Amino acid sequence: MATERLLPNLWHATAPAAPGTAPLSGELTCDVAIIGGGFTGLSAALHLAEMGVKAIVIEARSIGHGGSGRNVGLVNAGMWVKPDDLIATLGAEAGNRLLHELGDGPSLVYELVARHGIACEAVRHGTLHMAVGAEGLKEIREREAQWRKRGAPVEVLSAEKAHALSGAEGFTGALLDRRAGTIQPLAYARGLADAAIAAGAEIFTETPLLAAERKGDLWTLKAGRGTLTARYVIVATNAYGALVNGAPWKAQTQELTILPFFQFATNPLADGIAERILPERQGAWDTGLVMTSFRMDRQNRLIFGSIGRLDAMAEGTHRAFAARAVRRLFPYIGDFRFEYWWDGRIGMTTNNLPVMHKLAPGVVSISGYNGRGIAPGTVFGRALARHVTGDASAIPLAETPIRPDRWRNLKSAFYHAGAQAKHFIDRRF
Repeated sequence: MATERLLPNLWHATAPAAPGTAPLSGELTCDVAIIGGGFTGLSAALHLAEMGVKAIVIEARSIGHGGSGRNVGLVNAGMWVKPDDLIATLGAEAGNRLLHELGDGPSLVYELVARHGIACEAVRHGTLHMAVGAEGLKEIREREAQWRKRGAPVEVLSAEKAHALSGAEGFTGALLDRRAGTIQPLAYARGLADAAIAAGAEIFTETPLLAAERKGDLWTLKAGRGTLTARYVIVATNAYGALVNGAPWKAQTQELTILPFFQFATNPLADGIAERILPERQGAWDTGLVMTSFRMDRQNRLIFGSIGRLDAMAEGTHRAFAARAVRRLFPYIGDFRFEYWWDGRIGMTTNNLPVMHKLAPGVVSISGYNGRGIAPGTVFGRALARHVTGDASAIPLAETPIRPDRWRNLKSAFYHAGAQAKHFIDRRF
């Protein structure tokens, strides 16, 4: 397997313990094999188990190792693409269905959290899309108009109201989406795993998929030190599928441009300061070309993120930028230090929308969440579970062939280098 640089991740430090799992060994059979222990795979396992279907998850590393344990934790509705643009891309029927399913995505997340008692710092007071300048204000007003004509509870806030709800300086307004909220993402993933196991699913970790062979109408998967035989396979690896060297069904990763994203978390802030930053505990991100995000956790840590990878060459630049940005946004913050920092990879498609593939007979995948992993991953996990059990209309996406992006590596390198260059100079003056 490819190696990754280990960084101090806040979510790992504060999430409840993962359920006890072990690597796969020996020979097992099931109805559905699920590759990947993130939001999509775990949601699929839970919904399959609740239908009485024998499901087994194999995860190359640990539960939530990939994007599910590294993201900001914003439970957003819909995609980054504006509703009208989504309709223009997919057509009215398919587009409206996807908008409906993903618009209701946060409701599914919070319903599962409540029903299974998942301790994941769940807060549903909305999210704030912060406007940068006149262009940013124009963008969020367009989003408001397009969502409101579809009945969504969204509202553009004035600069004054945006400042009151965020505590941040310098924004020209904000779009408040009351459907949304925040969670501790790794805690949510581990809670889904607990619920799936309780419902009858099995999960094996440190079990990379190494080979797959179809015999008749069954798949035999070589994984870790064992084998797994299943009628159906769900591939739920998204942007992390390429990390297992030699694994089958990696072609889907060739259409994903990797957008790196980092986060820094401060020490717990004093009550008087913490109460001024996002007092209602919405999560926030902005309309900037190189996007930034900020939110608070239950321990009063401020978590600040932006585009970039924390490799040995770039970490110092991004750390210095994060410190400058925090002080510029919250000039009253006083002294602080970063106690945790980590990064992850976002799988971007050419049209910024997820894609559904039938990779082989009985093998299906959905990938390309474009930075919206929590609610879509949960929704598509349920849809995949229904799909493999016979509901042909369960997935609100049309099947498409894999279309490799020949420029993906160049674009990924550009995002990394461009973000580093911008962060080197940004907010210095």
